[in-house]
Amino acid sequence: MKIDNSLTIADLAAQLQQFWKLSGEKIRLIAQNYDERKGAPVFTAGGKYTSRGWTEWTQGFLYGSALLQYEVSAESELLDYARTATRRKMAAHVGHFGVHDHGFNNVSTYGNLLRLMKEGRILHNEWEQEFYELALKLSGAVQARRWTSLPDGGYIYSFNGPHSLFVDTIRTLRVLLISHELGHALWEEQDTRVSLLQRAVQHAIATANYSIYYGEGRDRYDEWGRTDHESIFNVNNGQYRCPNAQQGFSGYTTWTRGLAWAMTGFAELLEYLHTADEQQFVAFSEKAFVESVCLKAARATCDFYLSHTPADGIPYWDTGAPMLHKLGDYLE
Repeated sequence: MKIDNSLTIADLAAQLQQFWKLSGEKIRLIAQNYDERKGAPVFTAGGKYTSRGWTEWTQGFLYGSALLQYEVSAESELLDYARTATRRKMAAHVGHFGVHDHGFNNVSTYGNLLRLMKEGRILHNEWEQEFYELALKLSGAVQARRWTSLPDGGYIYSFNGPHSLFVDTIRTLRVLLISHELGHALWEEQDTRVSLLQRAVQHAIATANYSIYYGEGRDRYDEWGRTDHESIFNVNNGQYRCPNAQQGFSGYTTWTRGLAWAMTGFAELLEYLHTADEQQFVAFSEKAFVESVCLKAARATCDFYLSHTPADGIPYWDTGAPMLHKLGDYLE
């Protein structure tokens, strides 16, 4: 893949207009025709969405997409649809202890509603704002409790069980960090306070160390930027065992969607770390070290399909306007 660095957003105006037109049509078709009693729309069969009962990880996307469409089009019925559905149907996701998907479901809904309110795109209401904040606080703590300890940290384990680290989960760290920035923490037995920032950092480091490869001789499949879908651990002693894949070709290949999760997740973390208070890290790590780990993982994964290697000296990091919402957008 060769990157055309001369392209600008203005060059894509016509394509983006068509994109948002098509997006709006699809969102309305799903809202009008999909039977939500079957569960969340997870995948398609015969060109139409259907459900898959092993997890409801896409329900937040269903309503979150309508919120993003409203942000672009200002069509109030999309806001009404997403806000009502979030209030009525998303509470189960806030209190779901059995999944690793809180960032997908709850930041997409409660998070975007909170952000739109803080940006003045929807009418401010103090109780409504506190409702969204409470949901995000609790979601971050619930997600952080799904924890497997390692000798050098730990990770939020996947729905497969305590032995399983999914690369996907790098994108759920958003909800831990938002909850942390809202002043919340996880409270364990005997009032033990657990830092959500610390858990997010430890999970990010575990993902960078075990899910991402750097061409450093780890094994014969070690290629710069290769990404595992799943990393398997011995939960008795915390030792790493092997790579695995649930949806990819095998544990020794790169599952494209897993690579995309890592590319986006580490970029989100770098945006957060850029403005995070260094003093918050003193108790468990150094901010500069965490940044270096995340930057190395972001560089490797973003390079994987590009036509250059680290030795080419081509800049890795675009310092222009971010394409994604920063975590701070949900808080300021």
